[in-house]
Amino acid sequence: MGHSSASASIHHVSLIILSGILSLETIKLGLCSDDHNVGCIDIERKALLKLKQGLMDPSGRLSSWVGEDCCKWSGVGCNNITGRVNRLDLRNHYWFDYYGPTEHALIGEINPSLLVLKDLVYLDLSMNYFGGVFPSCIASLEKLKYLDLSGSSFVGVIPPNLGNLSRLFYLDLNLGILETDLQWLATLSFLKYLNLGGVNLTKTTSYWLPAINMLPSLVELHLPSCSLSIFPLTLSSINFTSLLVLDLSGNKFTSTVPPWLFNLTKLENLDLSYNSLTGKLPDSLGYLKSLRYLNLSDNSLEGPIPKSIGNLTSLDGIIPESLGELSSLVSLDIFGNKWGGAITEAHFAKLGGLRKVLIGNYPRNISFSLVFNISSDWVPPFKLRYLEIRSCQLGPKFPTWLRNQTELTTVVLLNARISGTIPDWFLQLDLQLDELSLADNQLSGRVPNSLRFSYDSLVDLSSNCYEGPLPLWSSNISRLYLRDNRFSWPILHNIGQVMPNLTQLDISTNSLSGSIPLFLGNLSQLQVILISNNLLSGEIPHFWNNIPSLVSIDLSNNSLSGTIPRSLGSLTSLQFLSLSSNNFSGEFPSLKNCTYLNILDLADNKFSGPILASIEESMPNLQILSLRSNSFTGSIPLNLCGLSAFHILDFSHNNLSGNIPHCIGNLSYLKSEATFIGNYANFGRFELVSKGRVYVYDYGAILSLVTSIDLSDNKLSGEIPMGLTSLIKLGTLNLSMNHLTGNIPANIGNLESIETLDLSLNKLSGSIPQSMVNLTFLNHLNLSYNNLSGTIPTSNQFQTFVDPSIYEGNPGLSWCPLPTGCQDNEEAPQVPSGDGEEDDGSKLEKLQFIISMVIGFCAGFWGVFGTLAMKGSWRHSYFHFIDKVKDAVLDFFPAIGTYLQKRL
Repeated sequence: MGHSSASASIHHVSLIILSGILSLETIKLGLCSDDHNVGCIDIERKALLKLKQGLMDPSGRLSSWVGEDCCKWSGVGCNNITGRVNRLDLRNHYWFDYYGPTEHALIGEINPSLLVLKDLVYLDLSMNYFGGVFPSCIASLEKLKYLDLSGSSFVGVIPPNLGNLSRLFYLDLNLGILETDLQWLATLSFLKYLNLGGVNLTKTTSYWLPAINMLPSLVELHLPSCSLSIFPLTLSSINFTSLLVLDLSGNKFTSTVPPWLFNLTKLENLDLSYNSLTGKLPDSLGYLKSLRYLNLSDNSLEGPIPKSIGNLTSLDGIIPESLGELSSLVSLDIFGNKWGGAITEAHFAKLGGLRKVLIGNYPRNISFSLVFNISSDWVPPFKLRYLEIRSCQLGPKFPTWLRNQTELTTVVLLNARISGTIPDWFLQLDLQLDELSLADNQLSGRVPNSLRFSYDSLVDLSSNCYEGPLPLWSSNISRLYLRDNRFSWPILHNIGQVMPNLTQLDISTNSLSGSIPLFLGNLSQLQVILISNNLLSGEIPHFWNNIPSLVSIDLSNNSLSGTIPRSLGSLTSLQFLSLSSNNFSGEFPSLKNCTYLNILDLADNKFSGPILASIEESMPNLQILSLRSNSFTGSIPLNLCGLSAFHILDFSHNNLSGNIPHCIGNLSYLKSEATFIGNYANFGRFELVSKGRVYVYDYGAILSLVTSIDLSDNKLSGEIPMGLTSLIKLGTLNLSMNHLTGNIPANIGNLESIETLDLSLNKLSGSIPQSMVNLTFLNHLNLSYNNLSGTIPTSNQFQTFVDPSIYEGNPGLSWCPLPTGCQDNEEAPQVPSGDGEEDDGSKLEKLQFIISMVIGFCAGFWGVFGTLAMKGSWRHSYFHFIDKVKDAVLDFFPAIGTYLQKRL
């Protein structure tokens, strides 16, 4: 009996092993089949199409997203077995410009439909123009291993639940306008690459290093320009010893170089530039024998370079000195790369025929590590005609090696860390320039008037420290940019006579005083005039009829007063008009001839009277209208509802009365999923108030993505129009401080893109609609001081709205986070799945299922094995049969192998 039982067990185990082998072989055959093509899942295909619908695609990068099989679409990858989407690569590979993506960028919002792609392992949305708050839905894609959102213009707070992505090994959030602490990093133990460049880490400056030290797999760490101020000098133990790349440049460190840093002996790339590091470099620098790139520029280090630097045998420059041997070179263009190291005389030693030099990179206001280390008495062997050096260190002095460059026609030394004044010897070269750009430096003093320029030339001296009066040059200059300096004095009265060919004039952000001179009216070819952020006073002159080609006018943030001249209404080409933050008064004149007007900003003045009722007829292309903080009266004109491109409407802090028009739900851009690219020029700025803060946007594609309606602090009455809830692309809705009554619309949850909702200080009643839990992008909510009643929802986003001030002033509201609710209940209520009877029925069904499983298992197990155990003849017959099956199967595989070999 014992022998038979043992034999039965052995045979049974053999059968299980054999079955496993067969299963594995079957899977392998399936994987190797050339005909295996599952195709994509329909629900995922629809999710991708919804994502596409929310994006502008000017270059047609998503043109292949048609047909039934999404696995064949550009940028989409699928699992070969399941057909599920596991890879999405929408990176803009054409991106290269700090000012924004090229025409190949995707523009728009990340639709939450992305959550349907639950098997995503790889997600790259980098170098596009999405904008808006960080898409928190991405944190729910828990299978992600690779996530790159760099350069995609996201703003706001990095959601802490990003820590849910515990499988990540690559994370890049560089170039976003973001802030965060780093506590969520603790769960990302597999992370090998981390780039948070430009992310504001001021909240974590005291413990950023311990947070990073919890990442034992880290190979590359990039934290440049993160506002870190503390560089800990001690670290008890280092867990990230596999680190190869460390970039901490552009922070606010003021300590010595910490000793623990030299224990990272595998480092190949170390960048500590642009801090305020002090003290001497220690001999332990020589421990970093694997270093190939070292940048310590722009610090306050002192003393000799340690001799141990000779141990760094792998350290070399990026641009080789052998470049200087190319004696026949005429044009040297190495622009658009992130060069490092130093440029010396040796790089140009034999380049006697050189005529053109372009070196540097964007972004414009961030310097890279390429340093010009050239002697002050060096005389170049060449005579340049074109010189363009951007974002490299030429300074601090104006480069003296230009003394003999008498043939220059283009001089661009932008963001080159040059200070002091333009030397006299440069003026004595008597150059006739097509372009002179010395912007983004620290040049000071007065601008010399003796410079000479060719016809249609460009001069850019913006973002320096120049003072005194504005310079006056020859009539050949067409584009003059002097913004962001310290120019004072009045605007010279004869500027229109001396430089009559100006097409673009930017003298904003200075300290210019006095009035706007009448002679500006002589600039008949002017297209852009930006005089904002100065100390100008007086009234606007009546000369606008003389400048018919004007496209952009920005006179904001001055002390101008009086009424607006009606001649502004004659500018038929005008697209942008900003008169905000002045002391203008009276009624605003009609702009019925300005049919191309896109942006009208009259905020923070003393305008009065009704809002123009003819806005739709006279300005059909209007996209942004800001009348904030004036004294406008009357009702909101119904004609506004017909503006198809409207996406920012700010009437806050006025004396408007009446109802909110029911037709407001007809604003077609805000209610449709269609995409639209604003026709914005790259001149001027717009200020938007949201969440109690002022956000400044440059006119451009980013601004076309901002959507807001602010009617707060007026005397509006009646109910909230149901049509408002159809504006599915609306990001901000502020109706606070009015006299609105009735209930919050039940379907307010349709506002799927809403991020800010403020309904406070009204007379709203009823309950908080349950549909509001669907507002997954909502991050700022205020319902205080109304007559709301009932319980506060507790699911989804409402779990984060725990600040009692959000709900205070509503005595009928109950439950946490309000103290009145928490006193009566120890725990927050759970959202019921149904009524009590259904719950009891569900429990009974589960119990019946368990009992059935137990009975079925016992009957099946003992029905077979009990019989075999009781009757020996049956048992022998059963295992004899199993032996035959096993032998047949084992004979089958050699036979099939021989057959396949013959066929092949």
